[in-house]
This record gives sequence, C-alpha cells and structure tokens, in this order.
Amino acid sequence: MTQTNRPGVVFDTNVIVSALLIRDSLPRRAFDRAWREGEILVSEPTLIELVETLQRPRLARYITETERWEFLAAFLREARLVPVTVTVRACRDPKDDKFLELALSGQARYLVTGDKDLLELHPFQGIDILTPRAFIHLPALTN
Repeated sequence: MTQTNRPGVVFDTNVIVSALLIRDSLPRRAFDRAWREGEILVSEPTLIELVETLQRPRLARYITETERWEFLAAFLREARLVPVTVTVRACRDPKDDKFLELALSGQARYLVTGDKDLLELHPFQGIDILTPRAFIHLPALTN
C-alpha cells in the first residue's frame, strides 16, 4: 500500500493475534478502526514475529491454518511495509524495540499495545503509545 495522509498505526503482535482470534474484542475494534481511519504499518522484523506467532500449533484450537494465512495475506495487501531506518534501545524488553523502530521509521502517530514495557514509554518521541481501549476511545485519529 502506498503512503497516505492518514495517521500511521503500529500494532504489537499480541494485539494483532487477539484481533484475529476474538472477533468482538477491544483489540479487534482497535484494529478495525485503524483499517478504516488510519494506515497500519509493518516492518520486516514485526512481520517475522507475526508469522512465527501464527505458526504456533496451539492456535489450531482457535483458528484454522487456512484462516491464519488468509488473514496474513489480507494484512499484507493492506498494510504498508516500512523499511526500518532507525535503531532504538529504549524498552525494558529489548524485543519490543522493533515496534518503536517501526513507529519512528514509518512516522506513525500511534502504537497500540497491551505490553506494559511499551506503555510506560508513552509518549515516545511524539508517538502515542496506547492500549486498544484507549485507541478506540480517541475522538478522532490525527496525523
């Protein structure tokens, strides 16, 4: 997808998976809002983590392999792949820095997560780090 004037939104992997698995959840509502009003951003490192997570055998209890790959294909068609141009060492859990790097590299306005290690950094260099609940209750998405 090409860059738009809609605000960039980064989702951590757990929020994406929750949105996929639980249709009427807060993560799903946040994800749907970002599709409608924003532009979802993804990077190679965040995509690798998502694919690895979707391949976990325990997900088979909740969603078929076909449904997982259909979701991933739709996600890749709609999300904007962002080359990471920034290195960040800010999060207490270094594995979460990739989401900050994506947000900065893609000039995101929002990072949606339930991860306390990321949430404690709010705001981070002009990026609002919000829970799914806080994201869906924003009055309007702004760039």
